[in-house]
Amino acid sequence: MAVRAAVLPAVGSPLEITGIDLPDPGPGRIRVRLAAAGVCHSDLSLSNGTMRVPVPAVLGHEGAGTVVAVGEGVTHVAPGDGVVLNWAPSCGACHACSLGEVWLCANALNGVADVYARTSEGADLHPGLNVAAFAEETVVSAACVLPVPDGIPLTDAALLGCAVLTGYGAVHHSARVRQGETVAVFGVGGVGLAALQAARIAGASKIVAVDVSAEKEELARAAGATDYVLASENTAREIRALTGKQGVDVAVECAGRAVSIRTAWDSTRRGGRTTVVGIGGKDQQVTFNALEIFHWGRTLTGCVYGNSDPAVDLPVLADHVRAGRLDLSALVTERISLDGIPAAFENMLAGKGGRALVVF
Repeated sequence: MAVRAAVLPAVGSPLEITGIDLPDPGPGRIRVRLAAAGVCHSDLSLSNGTMRVPVPAVLGHEGAGTVVAVGEGVTHVAPGDGVVLNWAPSCGACHACSLGEVWLCANALNGVADVYARTSEGADLHPGLNVAAFAEETVVSAACVLPVPDGIPLTDAALLGCAVLTGYGAVHHSARVRQGETVAVFGVGGVGLAALQAARIAGASKIVAVDVSAEKEELARAAGATDYVLASENTAREIRALTGKQGVDVAVECAGRAVSIRTAWDSTRRGGRTTVVGIGGKDQQVTFNALEIFHWGRTLTGCVYGNSDPAVDLPVLADHVRAGRLDLSALVTERISLDGIPAAFENMLAGKGGRALVVF
């Protein structure tokens, strides 16, 4: 069956909105009709080669929809069920999974090398990050879907699959923000906006948002920021001035740039904690000298997928949504059609907005 999709023909090439041929779901596979998909910066990282996947590919890894059909052996969902796509399913058997660190599963991305569909000309297509959500419909492994929590609309649930899990997890699982602590969030995109809300939920006493764009201040304050700092060479100094010259307890870096990672670390107090969520390229080199590492006693930690277990965390996030503590609509700056994805990529490159949501 033919459906429309956003195809990345080659690394560095523009996305092409075109028809693709999807097969019926085989054993252990599920066909999903997408209701919505978020346009995430990680998709941009796939398209420009910062993160490598086989091409041509259909991108999109943050989505939700309705099950259309299931293959043999699929029992946890049925046609008509609403599901959230999980782009990094854990295998449960590797070393990381045995330690309970499912977000570091060694086999989570094995599916990206699969041929899951074909172009209208018959060429093989790969699913960019397992789920190929930039399409009207997709076929995924059964491990890549989780039931939508009760009371969460499908269009909102799409954001739970990456931005919210990552931003919330960075604050609660990686940085472990405690009641009354001070927090700075660098980068006010979709993940950054989720991190700001998570810091508010955690009870942070001061939440400083940092971004290169002055236009994002309103978004940041609506998400929970108490202060807004326009990124510059004085950012660390400004943050210390807002915190009694001490620096924040926690910095969450969501941009993946060497300068913002270093500034985030500089913005924390002695003994402070920095969690790096942003995905940067190999050319982004961050340097420290040995004396300052000893003297400041700070920690710098990487964070993958918010150090989250989607099966455990989705119900928790849904509770926050239903209680009004977490506003998913605040993460969305524009709602677009499938044809609007290439322009949304251009906006991300220009540093504009929080997150575009593709509504099918």
